Amino acid sequence: MFRLKNVTRRFGARLAVDDVTFDIPEGQMVGVIGRSGAGKSTLLRMINRLADPSEGTIHFGDVEVSSLRGAGLRNWQRDCAMIFQQFNLVPRLDVLTNVLLGRLNHRSTVSSILNLFTREERIMAIAALERLGIEQTALQPAGTLSGGQQQRVAIARALMQNPKMLLADEPIASLDPLNAKIVMDALRDINEREGITVVTNLHTLDTARAYCERIIGMSAGRVVFDGPPRELTAEAVRTIYGTGANGSEIDESVTSTAIRNPVRQDNIRESASPTPLVLAGL
Repeated sequence: MFRLKNVTRRFGARLAVDDVTFDIPEGQMVGVIGRSGAGKSTLLRMINRLADPSEGTIHFGDVEVSSLRGAGLRNWQRDCAMIFQQFNLVPRLDVLTNVLLGRLNHRSTVSSILNLFTREERIMAIAALERLGIEQTALQPAGTLSGGQQQRVAIARALMQNPKMLLADEPIASLDPLNAKIVMDALRDINEREGITVVTNLHTLDTARAYCERIIGMSAGRVVFDGPPRELTAEAVRTIYGTGANGSEIDESVTSTAIRNPVRQDNIRESASPTPLVLAGL
Protein backbone atom coordinates (compact mmCIF):
# COMPACT_ATOMS: atom_id res chain seq x y z
CA MET A 1 0.00 0.00 0.00
CA PHE A 2 1.20 3.48 -0.92
CA ARG A 3 -0.14 6.31 1.21
CA LEU A 4 -0.06 10.11 1.23
CA LYS A 5 -1.36 11.78 4.38
CA ASN A 6 -2.01 15.52 4.60
CA VAL A 7 0.72 16.24 2.05
CA THR A 8 1.26 19.93 1.32
CA ARG A 9 3.86 21.72 -0.78
CA ARG A 10 4.42 25.47 -0.56
CA PHE A 11 6.43 27.69 -2.87
CA GLY A 12 6.66 30.85 -0.83
CA ALA A 13 3.10 31.97 -0.17
CA ARG A 14 1.67 29.78 -2.95
CA LEU A 15 0.16 26.39 -2.19
CA ALA A 16 1.04 24.05 -5.05
CA VAL A 17 -0.35 20.96 -3.29
CA ASP A 18 -2.83 21.47 -0.48
CA ASP A 19 -3.47 18.83 2.22
CA VAL A 20 -3.68 15.80 -0.08
CA THR A 21 -4.53 12.40 1.40
CA PHE A 22 -5.13 9.14 -0.46
CA ASP A 23 -4.06 5.49 -0.59
CA ILE A 24 -3.05 3.48 -3.68
CA PRO A 25 -3.24 -0.32 -3.41
CA GLU A 26 -0.45 -2.28 -5.06
CA GLY A 27 -1.00 -2.87 -8.77
CA GLN A 28 -3.45 -0.06 -9.52
CA MET A 29 -3.19 2.12 -12.63
CA VAL A 30 -4.11 5.64 -11.57
CA GLY A 31 -4.58 8.71 -13.75
CA VAL A 32 -4.19 12.19 -12.24
CA ILE A 33 -6.01 14.92 -14.17
CA GLY A 34 -6.58 18.65 -13.84
CA ARG A 35 -5.80 22.00 -15.38
CA SER A 36 -2.24 23.23 -15.80
CA GLY A 37 -1.06 24.46 -12.42
CA ALA A 38 -3.40 22.17 -10.50
CA GLY A 39 -0.46 20.55 -8.71
CA LYS A 40 -0.23 17.28 -10.66
CA SER A 41 3.50 17.42 -11.48
CA THR A 42 4.44 18.67 -8.03
CA LEU A 43 2.53 15.75 -6.53
CA LEU A 44 4.47 13.20 -8.59
CA ARG A 45 7.78 14.90 -7.84
CA MET A 46 7.06 14.62 -4.12
CA ILE A 47 6.18 10.94 -4.45
CA ASN A 48 9.56 10.35 -6.16
CA ARG A 49 11.22 12.76 -3.68
CA LEU A 50 12.49 15.09 -6.37
CA ALA A 51 10.69 17.64 -4.19
CA ASP A 52 10.09 17.47 -0.45
CA PRO A 53 6.67 17.96 1.17
CA SER A 54 6.33 21.11 3.25
CA GLU A 55 3.96 19.15 5.49
CA GLY A 56 2.53 15.66 5.72
CA THR A 57 3.95 12.17 5.20
CA ILE A 58 4.40 9.70 2.35
CA HIS A 59 4.58 5.97 3.09
CA PHE A 60 5.26 2.89 0.96
CA GLY A 61 4.41 -0.10 3.11
CA ASP A 62 6.29 0.35 6.37
CA VAL A 63 8.78 2.84 4.88
CA GLU A 64 8.28 6.56 5.45
CA VAL A 65 9.39 7.81 2.05
CA SER A 66 9.13 11.47 3.06
CA SER A 67 11.89 11.06 5.68
CA LEU A 68 14.41 9.12 3.58
CA ARG A 69 17.93 10.45 3.14
CA GLY A 70 21.18 9.18 1.60
CA ALA A 71 21.22 5.54 0.47
CA GLY A 72 17.60 5.03 1.53
CA LEU A 73 16.47 7.86 -0.72
CA ARG A 74 18.53 6.55 -3.64
CA ASN A 75 16.99 3.12 -3.17
CA TRP A 76 13.50 4.64 -3.21
CA GLN A 77 14.21 6.54 -6.43
CA ARG A 78 15.37 3.23 -7.89
CA ASP A 79 12.19 1.47 -6.78
CA CYS A 80 9.94 4.36 -7.83
CA ALA A 81 10.90 4.98 -11.47
CA MET A 82 10.00 8.28 -13.13
CA ILE A 83 9.13 8.94 -16.77
CA PHE A 84 9.17 12.59 -17.83
CA GLN A 85 7.31 14.51 -20.52
CA GLN A 86 10.62 15.65 -22.05
CA PHE A 87 12.14 12.12 -21.94
CA ASN A 88 15.37 13.15 -20.08
CA LEU A 89 17.60 11.04 -22.33
CA VAL A 90 21.23 11.82 -23.15
CA PRO A 91 20.92 12.74 -26.86
CA ARG A 92 24.53 12.02 -27.87
CA LEU A 93 24.57 8.54 -26.30
CA ASP A 94 23.16 5.58 -28.18
CA VAL A 95 19.77 4.17 -27.23
CA LEU A 96 21.22 1.04 -25.62
CA THR A 97 23.43 3.05 -23.28
CA ASN A 98 20.53 5.31 -22.33
CA VAL A 99 18.50 2.25 -21.36
CA LEU A 100 21.41 0.78 -19.41
CA LEU A 101 21.58 3.96 -17.31
CA GLY A 102 18.51 2.59 -15.56
CA ARG A 103 20.80 0.08 -13.84
CA LEU A 104 23.04 2.66 -12.15
CA ASN A 105 21.31 2.43 -8.76
CA HIS A 106 21.78 -1.35 -8.81
CA ARG A 107 25.54 -1.17 -9.25
CA SER A 108 28.66 -0.23 -7.31
CA THR A 109 30.09 3.27 -7.54
CA VAL A 110 33.28 2.03 -9.22
CA SER A 111 31.36 0.11 -11.89
CA SER A 112 29.15 3.13 -12.53
CA ILE A 113 32.12 5.46 -12.95
CA LEU A 114 33.82 3.04 -15.35
CA ASN A 115 30.53 2.43 -17.20
CA LEU A 116 31.05 -1.33 -16.93
CA PHE A 117 27.73 -2.95 -17.79
CA THR A 118 27.57 -6.73 -17.76
CA ARG A 119 26.50 -8.89 -20.69
CA GLU A 120 23.39 -9.85 -18.71
CA GLU A 121 22.47 -6.18 -18.26
CA ARG A 122 22.92 -5.55 -21.98
CA ILE A 123 20.68 -8.51 -22.79
CA MET A 124 18.09 -7.11 -20.36
CA ALA A 125 18.27 -3.75 -22.13
CA ILE A 126 17.77 -5.31 -25.57
CA ALA A 127 14.82 -7.31 -24.21
CA ALA A 128 13.24 -4.10 -22.87
CA LEU A 129 13.67 -2.41 -26.26
CA GLU A 130 12.19 -5.45 -28.03
CA ARG A 131 9.20 -5.38 -25.73
CA LEU A 132 8.57 -1.79 -26.80
CA GLY A 133 9.16 -2.52 -30.49
CA ILE A 134 12.25 -0.33 -30.95
CA GLU A 135 15.19 -2.75 -30.72
CA GLN A 136 16.25 -1.64 -34.22
CA THR A 137 17.21 1.77 -32.76
CA ALA A 138 19.62 0.33 -30.15
CA LEU A 139 22.80 1.67 -31.77
CA GLN A 140 21.41 5.06 -32.87
CA PRO A 141 22.09 8.25 -30.90
CA ALA A 142 18.97 8.88 -28.81
CA GLY A 143 18.70 12.42 -30.16
CA THR A 144 17.99 11.13 -33.68
CA LEU A 145 14.76 9.36 -32.67
CA SER A 146 11.22 10.68 -32.97
CA GLY A 147 9.42 11.86 -29.85
CA GLY A 148 7.36 8.68 -29.62
CA GLN A 149 10.46 6.51 -29.93
CA GLN A 150 12.31 8.56 -27.31
CA GLN A 151 9.46 8.13 -24.85
CA ARG A 152 9.57 4.36 -25.39
CA VAL A 153 13.32 4.45 -24.70
CA ALA A 154 12.54 6.29 -21.45
CA ILE A 155 10.05 3.55 -20.51
CA ALA A 156 12.64 0.86 -21.30
CA ARG A 157 15.15 2.68 -19.07
CA ALA A 158 12.57 2.76 -16.26
CA LEU A 159 11.98 -0.99 -16.65
CA MET A 160 15.71 -1.57 -16.16
CA GLN A 161 15.30 -0.27 -12.60
CA ASN A 162 13.00 -3.21 -11.76
CA PRO A 163 10.68 -0.69 -10.10
CA LYS A 164 7.92 -1.37 -7.60
CA MET A 165 6.12 1.78 -8.72
CA LEU A 166 6.15 3.72 -11.98
CA LEU A 167 5.37 7.44 -12.23
CA ALA A 168 4.74 9.11 -15.59
CA ASP A 169 4.51 12.91 -15.72
CA GLU A 170 2.32 13.73 -18.75
CA PRO A 171 4.10 11.09 -20.87
CA ILE A 172 2.02 11.75 -24.00
CA ALA A 173 1.65 15.54 -23.82
CA SER A 174 4.05 16.16 -26.73
CA LEU A 175 3.10 13.12 -28.82
CA ASP A 176 0.75 12.66 -31.77
CA PRO A 177 -2.32 10.41 -31.27
CA LEU A 178 -0.69 7.29 -32.74
CA ASN A 179 2.41 7.51 -30.54
CA ALA A 180 0.27 8.51 -27.56
CA LYS A 181 -1.65 5.25 -27.93
CA ILE A 182 1.54 3.21 -28.27
CA VAL A 183 2.99 4.74 -25.08
CA MET A 184 -0.22 4.31 -23.08
CA ASP A 185 -0.58 0.71 -24.31
CA ALA A 186 2.97 0.07 -23.07
CA LEU A 187 2.24 1.54 -19.62
CA ARG A 188 -0.94 -0.52 -19.29
CA ASP A 189 0.92 -3.66 -20.40
CA ILE A 190 3.56 -3.09 -17.70
CA ASN A 191 0.82 -2.57 -15.12
CA GLU A 192 -1.08 -5.70 -16.10
CA ARG A 193 1.81 -8.11 -16.75
CA GLU A 194 4.15 -7.12 -13.92
CA GLY A 195 1.53 -5.86 -11.48
CA ILE A 196 3.53 -2.64 -11.06
CA THR A 197 1.61 0.31 -9.66
CA VAL A 198 1.43 3.06 -12.31
CA VAL A 199 0.53 6.68 -11.54
CA THR A 200 0.38 8.97 -14.55
CA ASN A 201 -0.52 12.61 -15.00
CA LEU A 202 -2.73 13.11 -18.04
CA HIS A 203 -4.15 16.15 -19.76
CA THR A 204 -6.82 14.30 -21.75
CA LEU A 205 -10.00 12.88 -20.27
CA ASP A 206 -10.53 10.23 -22.92
CA THR A 207 -7.09 8.75 -22.21
CA ALA A 208 -7.70 8.67 -18.46
CA ARG A 209 -11.05 6.94 -18.98
CA ALA A 210 -9.65 4.40 -21.44
CA TYR A 211 -6.54 3.34 -19.54
CA CYS A 212 -6.93 4.02 -15.82
CA GLU A 213 -8.98 2.02 -13.35
CA ARG A 214 -8.95 4.99 -10.99
CA ILE A 215 -8.90 8.71 -11.67
CA ILE A 216 -7.82 11.44 -9.25
CA GLY A 217 -8.87 14.96 -10.19
CA MET A 218 -6.99 17.98 -8.83
CA SER A 219 -7.92 21.65 -8.73
CA ALA A 220 -5.88 24.41 -7.09
CA GLY A 221 -3.68 21.85 -5.37
CA ARG A 222 -6.50 19.85 -3.81
CA VAL A 223 -8.04 16.49 -4.69
CA VAL A 224 -11.60 17.21 -5.77
CA PHE A 225 -12.41 13.86 -7.40
CA ASP A 226 -11.29 10.30 -6.67
CA GLY A 227 -13.07 7.40 -8.27
CA PRO A 228 -13.46 5.02 -11.22
CA PRO A 229 -13.89 6.34 -14.78
CA ARG A 230 -17.66 5.66 -14.78
CA GLU A 231 -18.06 8.28 -12.03
CA LEU A 232 -16.29 10.98 -14.03
CA THR A 233 -19.56 12.66 -14.96
CA ALA A 234 -20.09 16.09 -16.50
CA GLU A 235 -20.59 17.47 -13.00
CA ALA A 236 -17.31 15.93 -11.82
CA VAL A 237 -15.50 17.33 -14.86
CA ARG A 238 -16.90 20.77 -14.04
CA THR A 239 -15.60 20.45 -10.48
CA ILE A 240 -12.12 19.60 -11.75
CA TYR A 241 -11.82 21.97 -14.72
CA GLY A 242 -14.45 24.62 -14.09
CA THR A 243 -16.17 26.03 -17.16
CA GLY A 244 -15.13 27.84 -20.32
CA ALA A 245 -14.60 31.59 -20.52
CA ASN A 246 -18.28 32.10 -21.39
CA GLY A 247 -19.53 29.71 -18.74
CA SER A 248 -19.93 26.83 -21.18
CA GLU A 249 -19.13 23.20 -20.40
CA ILE A 250 -15.62 21.90 -21.15
CA ASP A 251 -15.55 20.38 -24.64
CA GLU A 252 -13.69 17.10 -24.12
CA SER A 253 -13.17 16.63 -27.86
CA VAL A 254 -10.73 19.55 -27.86
CA THR A 255 -8.21 17.50 -25.88
CA SER A 256 -9.07 14.09 -27.31
CA THR A 257 -6.20 11.80 -28.27
CA ALA A 258 -8.46 9.40 -30.16
CA ILE A 259 -7.35 8.13 -33.56
CA ARG A 260 -9.63 6.80 -36.24
CA ASN A 261 -7.84 3.53 -36.84
CA PRO A 262 -6.47 2.27 -33.51
CA VAL A 263 -3.23 0.32 -33.74
CA ARG A 264 -3.20 -3.11 -32.15
CA GLN A 265 -0.64 -3.76 -29.42
CA ASP A 266 1.08 -6.39 -31.58
CA ASN A 267 1.59 -3.90 -34.40
CA ILE A 268 3.54 -1.20 -32.58
CA ARG A 269 6.84 -1.85 -34.30
CA GLU A 270 8.29 0.77 -36.59
CA SER A 271 8.31 0.10 -40.32
CA ALA A 272 12.09 0.25 -40.48
CA SER A 273 13.92 -3.06 -40.69
CA PRO A 274 15.59 -4.08 -37.42
CA THR A 275 19.30 -3.63 -37.13
CA PRO A 276 20.83 -7.06 -36.41
CA LEU A 277 22.41 -7.25 -32.97
CA VAL A 278 24.81 -9.99 -31.92
CA LEU A 279 24.22 -10.33 -28.20
CA ALA A 280 27.42 -12.25 -27.63
CA GLY A 281 29.35 -9.21 -28.75
CA LEU A 282 27.49 -6.67 -26.66
